Amino acid sequence: MTLLASSFFAMGGYGAFIWGAYGGAAIAIGGLVLVSLAQHRSVRRALAARETAMTPKRRR
Repeated sequence: MTLLASSFFAMGGYGAFIWGAYGGAAIAIGGLVLVSLAQHRSVRRALAARETAMTPKRRR
């Protein structure tokens, strides 16, 4: 079993390149997700602030 696993991860001698490419892609996609979430939160906060500013104040 370990021989099969090690030959799978070695990928015929190209394992370092292949797994490095997968790792780089995973890091890039993860970074894009984090940046998108941060931007989404920022836009929601800005929208909430504008809605609060535009709401007419009640008179007593």
